[in-house]
Amino acid sequence: MQAADLQLLIDAAQEAGEIAKRYDGRQAKTWHKPEGAGPVTEADLAVNDMLERELRAARPNYGWLSEESLDGSDRLKNDRVFIIDPIDGTRSFIEGSDTWAHSLAIAEAGEVTAAVIYLPRRNRLYVASKGQGATLNTEPLQVSTNAVMQGADVLVARPAMDAALWKETPPDFKRGYRPSLAYRTALVAQGRFDAMLTLRPTWEWDIAAGDLILREAGAATSDRHGAPLIFNNADPRLAGIVAANPRIHAQICGALAPHDRAQ
Repeated sequence: MQAADLQLLIDAAQEAGEIAKRYDGRQAKTWHKPEGAGPVTEADLAVNDMLERELRAARPNYGWLSEESLDGSDRLKNDRVFIIDPIDGTRSFIEGSDTWAHSLAIAEAGEVTAAVIYLPRRNRLYVASKGQGATLNTEPLQVSTNAVMQGADVLVARPAMDAALWKETPPDFKRGYRPSLAYRTALVAQGRFDAMLTLRPTWEWDIAAGDLILREAGAATSDRHGAPLIFNNADPRLAGIVAANPRIHAQICGALAPHDRAQ
């Protein structure tokens, strides 16, 4: 079933790419979600409509969690659930950049078992199936082997480097950034960067696919407290994400301040 699920996600992601590429993000109709939740475009909605229609028809017994669909408690009754971000990096899409992605995952009992991150404008298809490794355009992925946190190449936004979030001085990372969280996870799985982290509450759909791709590439992943990432929660927000090879992951988690101090 895992192999069939993965192929289903691959086919859906590629179809999503064809739909999204019909739109010029700079001219697409755009709305702003309530409470500062960010923008959504007609392309996001068109992709989401196709994915929800086709994936749910293919797996009617799976639950559904998507950034662009109304959420409810019904998915909590399902053993398996789709976790979908139709376009991750919508702001990048609106700017006319090519660093946005489709992020598709299936989770079973809280653990992601099949995952796809697809950047159609860059022709990058990252995929993983539980226990079967991770690939980029069919080539195996492996995380970096750098074992030292200080000076590591890390994808991290400036707010996460606030001194209050660290036990001592924030690490001397070589900082990089990409607007799509899914793409950040994929780049670490690819070994292009040593680690990525975000310490803010993080929506499941932003990181579900990346979590499996990272782990199948040899990474350790956790929330900001070092706890495993568990998906399909009633509140689909996790306490951030820290991802790196096991050595650097342990060093970063050990350097972060306790949650109560960070508040």
